[in-house]
Amino acid sequence: MRNNNLTVEEIQNFKGKYPKQLWYLFFSEMWERFSYYGMRGMLAFFMVNQLGLNEKEAGLQYGASQAFVYAFTFIGGLIADKILGKRKSLFWGGLLMIVGSVVLAINPKEFFFLGIAFNIVGTGFFKPNISTIVGQLYKDGDNRADAGFSLFYAGVNLGAFFGGLLCINVGKREMFSSIIPQGLEWNVAFGLASVVMVISLLTFSKTQHTLGPIGLSPLTHLPKPKKLLQEIITYVGSILIIPIIIIMVSKTEYTDVFMYIVGPASIIYILYEMKNFTSAENKKLLAALLFMIFSIFFWAFFEQSGGSLSFFAANNLDNKLLGFENDPNGVNNSANSLFVIVFSSLLGLFWLWLAKRKKEPNTIVKFGLGFLFVAIGFYVFYTCKFFANSDGKTSLNLFTFGWFIITFGELCLSPIGMSVMTKLSPQKLQAVIMGMWFLASAYGQYFAGLLGANIAEASENSTNYEKLIVYASGYKQLAIYALIIGVVMICVSPFIKKLMGEVK
Repeated sequence: MRNNNLTVEEIQNFKGKYPKQLWYLFFSEMWERFSYYGMRGMLAFFMVNQLGLNEKEAGLQYGASQAFVYAFTFIGGLIADKILGKRKSLFWGGLLMIVGSVVLAINPKEFFFLGIAFNIVGTGFFKPNISTIVGQLYKDGDNRADAGFSLFYAGVNLGAFFGGLLCINVGKREMFSSIIPQGLEWNVAFGLASVVMVISLLTFSKTQHTLGPIGLSPLTHLPKPKKLLQEIITYVGSILIIPIIIIMVSKTEYTDVFMYIVGPASIIYILYEMKNFTSAENKKLLAALLFMIFSIFFWAFFEQSGGSLSFFAANNLDNKLLGFENDPNGVNNSANSLFVIVFSSLLGLFWLWLAKRKKEPNTIVKFGLGFLFVAIGFYVFYTCKFFANSDGKTSLNLFTFGWFIITFGELCLSPIGMSVMTKLSPQKLQAVIMGMWFLASAYGQYFAGLLGANIAEASENSTNYEKLIVYASGYKQLAIYALIIGVVMICVSPFIKKLMGEVK
């Protein structure tokens, strides 16, 4: 494998704002997120309209599938650290995601859970490791790392915007109806997700030689046959677990058991690893765990986008956005990503402006502000009920404004969260900690499914107008919860700041 004889030091001593390797990872992640968010944006709608599930069942299964996606990022990070290395893990994950999308493209109704299971395992290998590689492009303490993660996060959202907008529109035949044969629209939609995933993997495989030794196997000290055996066992094991995932996602009561086990087990593992580190390093790990716990609540609110908000968009929103016709589900899937692309740099400049005046809030306070923005956004969703007609249809404009507000909450938390995980974790645990960051997202997705299912159950057998009132009331409750958590986090920020030591 070519590495151009680059050393880690040469890569990290780059000139300018961004290392060139970041741009390659940017495009690989962009196409992968197109595939992922395109798939995600279709799931709940597809389960109701094509598989015949009710909204409660679809909400639970959506939450279960997304929980497993992020739960497996912890396992994928652990395997990368101990066996495959980050680059082989990423490549293997991409292959599994391609297989899953192709399976769905062949027959989405018959092979739905099989395709989803392949995508779950594949994302688990892909997602944490590409993020960790980004972190390793920077030296410890390099203040350019936050800017690098912000650019990387823009790539995430560029892919999410196009994937979230296009795939659901293809599936619903809202776009391209003249060129897509009726009856094959969902095959084409899932097929589109597979095509862009191929582009993602090709981008990475053609540029990975520029990473030098970053992300290579941790087993280079072993004899080649022993190393190869461990890798083969990993590949075979990740295939053999597919049938188990199919059962656990399709029968959500098994998801409950899994979630009861995997979180505590991961924390026990981290506590076990702490014996190998200094007191200062362990305090940073404890701070990282606290960030993860708070993020669970954030994602439980935010990830209503693929569940209850998907049903709200389909049932209760008109199709006029600033006077132009738009599919409400497409707007729900993509508005947030568009706002991130437009405003992430502006918010970054605002933080720099505050920093020059020594008024920039620390990371913990930014997390707290993220919850406050989410609270305001969900309160805007609640106010949609005051603009509804007798059929229960309300303003897509106001709904989109709610996403505009929530976007600033995401920008206060998610890109900063990835960066702070790499800063707070020792080098040997970086992929595992990044995996745990995404595992926290898994719990957020899981609870998002439960919250959405409860809202759906309360509105069962209701008229469309009555559904609107129930969903709006649910969003008001979420706004109150987000407000309380945001205030609590800001209040405890001095304690967490002490644990973080020199990390800002």
